[in-house]
Order: sequence, then C-alpha cells, then structure tokens
Amino acid sequence: MNNWRFKEIVVLSALSVVFAVVYLAFLPVGKLLVGFFGPIGYDLIFGIWFIVSIIAAYIIRKPGAAFLSETIAAMIEVLIGNAVGPMLIIAGMIQGIGAEAVFAATRYRNYSTGVLMLAGVGSAVTSFIYGYFMGGFAALETGYVIAMFVARVISGALIAGLLGKIISDGLAKTGVLSSYALGKEIRKREVT
Repeated sequence: MNNWRFKEIVVLSALSVVFAVVYLAFLPVGKLLVGFFGPIGYDLIFGIWFIVSIIAAYIIRKPGAAFLSETIAAMIEVLIGNAVGPMLIIAGMIQGIGAEAVFAATRYRNYSTGVLMLAGVGSAVTSFIYGYFMGGFAALETGYVIAMFVARVISGALIAGLLGKIISDGLAKTGVLSSYALGKEIRKREVT
C-alpha cells in the first residue's frame, strides 16, 4: 500500500462501509429466496456479496483493492449486526482473494468487462469451496450441489462483475471519480 494515495484509501473505506450495509440488507432477501427454493436461494443472489471487491478494484486499480475492500466490508458488517459474527470476516477475506487472484493474473492491467465478470466468478469459486466445507454442502445431493455452484458462479459474473461495472461506470460518468484510474479512463474514452 506504499503507492496508494490517501484519497484511494478513503474511497476504498467508504465503499466498504456502504456495501457492508447493502450486504446486511440483502440477508432477508436471501432468506426469502431460501424459503422458496431451499439452500440454492442464497446462491441466486450471492454475487451481491462480492460486488464491493469488483467496484473497488475497477475504480482504484491497485493491488489489494479487491481483497481489502471485501475484508473491510465483512468487518463492518459484523460490527453493525450480522449474526454470523467474526467467521464472516474469514468469509469476506476468502471472497476477496477470489477476485484479487483474477486481477493479479492480469498483473492489474486489464479491467475489461470480461475480467470483471471473471473476478466475480473467482469470488464465487473461492466462497463456494469455503462454504462447501463450512456449510455442510456435502450432506446435500451431488446434483443439487452442482446446481448451487453454477448458480453462484452465474451470480458472481452477472451481479458482482457486470452490475459492479455498470455501477462504477455510472459513478465515473458523473465526474466524482475524475481523479481515479476509472475516471481518467472514462474521460479518455469520451475525448477519442
């Protein structure tokens, strides 16, 4: 974090706090879906719980942005009342690692739509592996577990990756991100 500017740390922190509240707000939605569809209900919208890692990395474009934003969001979510408690911080770290790995694989140089969607998939994969062992998925029928995995991967790609890009681009077009990497890229695109 030596090459991070103070305002990048502030934006990352602000995004983490905002999305901690969003994450907590989506728990009842997940529970409602579980009521209708069983355990797969959460997987249908699981991408919402990865979105800050995609948005922060896309805006700031520095190593660690995905991991740190997801970890901080998990910490804040615990502080404001998630019943899971401190284990949620581990889950946030694991989700952040999944997205961070994809950005690292591009050497933090490619933030195309495809890469952002792959980062959402990365979070989905790491979180599913963690959930498989911690959530007792092994007790479920194999076909159902595969369906859960596929639903989570699609959710990660679409909700975290694609929706994260749409939200970030929308923010950048307002001019509030003009001094960040994404804002500069948007300005450059508009000039050419």
